[in-house]
Amino acid sequence: MNAANSNNPTPSMHPSQLQCHVLIVDDSPILRAAIKKVVKLAGVGEDRIFEAGNGLEALEILETVWIDLVLLDLNMPVMDGEQFATELRKRDDLQDVAVVVVSTEANRERLDRMKALGVNHTLRKPFEPEDLCRLIADVLGVKPA
Repeated sequence: MNAANSNNPTPSMHPSQLQCHVLIVDDSPILRAAIKKVVKLAGVGEDRIFEAGNGLEALEILETVWIDLVLLDLNMPVMDGEQFATELRKRDDLQDVAVVVVSTEANRERLDRMKALGVNHTLRKPFEPEDLCRLIADVLGVKPA
């Protein structure tokens, strides 16, 4: 390892440290793949990462798998992020699911509505991988290595 890589600021947890399940909800397969890479860097095993192309698909996944953290885009077809968050919060059994918006959305009113729906954080696209890693660690209550 060279000196440039030895001081990498990216928080990285060993996979055994994060026994959580993460759901990535974004209509772009390319962005889902990029986010998935970062989630794996944060220490989540690939078998614990789930993907949905819209909010409706995400709700279907939540019917069968316990999810600890949802990384949610807002602007999607079929069911957008705001509609998904509204449906999620209607369910008593899903009240504790953490939600982080990862979106290009800049509309302050819409972001305020998301906060009112219990969204934990918002990360604006494009983002630095280190920022998403830190956010995952913060939301899940783990300390980065």
